[in-house]
Amino acid sequence: MATVCIGQENGENWTAYNGDCVEVLAGLPDKSIGMSVFSPPFAQLYCYSNSERDMGNSKNYEQFFDQFKYLAKQLSRVMIPGRSIAIHCIDIPAMKERDGYIGLKDFPGDLIRCFESVGMIYHGRQTIWKCPLTEAVRTKAIGLAHKSIVKDSSICRPGLADYLVIVRSPGLNPFPIEHPEGLTEYHGANDPGGSGVKRSHNIWRAYASPVWMDIRQTNTLNKIEARDEKDEKHICPLQLDVIERCICLWSNPGDIILTPFGGIGSESYVAIKRKRKTVLVELKPSYFAIAVKNIRKAESEIGSSKQDNLFGA
Repeated sequence: MATVCIGQENGENWTAYNGDCVEVLAGLPDKSIGMSVFSPPFAQLYCYSNSERDMGNSKNYEQFFDQFKYLAKQLSRVMIPGRSIAIHCIDIPAMKERDGYIGLKDFPGDLIRCFESVGMIYHGRQTIWKCPLTEAVRTKAIGLAHKSIVKDSSICRPGLADYLVIVRSPGLNPFPIEHPEGLTEYHGANDPGGSGVKRSHNIWRAYASPVWMDIRQTNTLNKIEARDEKDEKHICPLQLDVIERCICLWSNPGDIILTPFGGIGSESYVAIKRKRKTVLVELKPSYFAIAVKNIRKAESEIGSSKQDNLFGA
């Protein structure tokens, strides 16, 4: 499969591309992807690399979505009908020096509208609880400072949750996602317990809750070794609990899981461990190298190493 990329690595059940996600996805077959899960750049909030192809280098919020829509079109094309894309995101703080005001931008809503504009269906939104004190300490946001309560609470605001936006490809799913034994494994801090059908019901109630209260924020792959020398760019791997739930609910064993912003390979790591196939795209070489290392780690843990063509061509 011919694509524009810097490098490529393969295993029996995975292919990883070091390149531009829009260009790589243009080379993937139509209706070939069982599910996609990823955390995109949060518009121009963080800069991940100096590449002009990096969407995080957009000069403003509007330019980010001009570029992101090219990816949304490709994602819409490659998804199997009836299957889901799960996008991890946040409300983006508006800053006075950059935006002219202090407030929030509805990034999750704008992602939904972007995907709807290319024919995808808005399917749901999970709220992932995060500690406001941790955010206050990390960001120094005046709206979360206790001194603001004392001085002028009109500027106080809630802490920022994470969101998981789910959009679905139109059409009927030709390959039902079945759980003959129900849900047996729980991924989160507060296992609901039970056994048999009762346990499955308990897990489903927790997963179906519109607010996920017990995602373990530190349950991530190691990000330190992915940093370049003198690299101060933002990197924050998606929690493995979130990825585990997504892959369990919205894919079958053997499906291809796509992550167009691969980072250090968290989504692909879980996909391999869960007996799925995976396609990863990552632009930054240092992240790509660690992503491949993490995928190979998952591969070795399940005893798989054969080189193959993922799409069978």
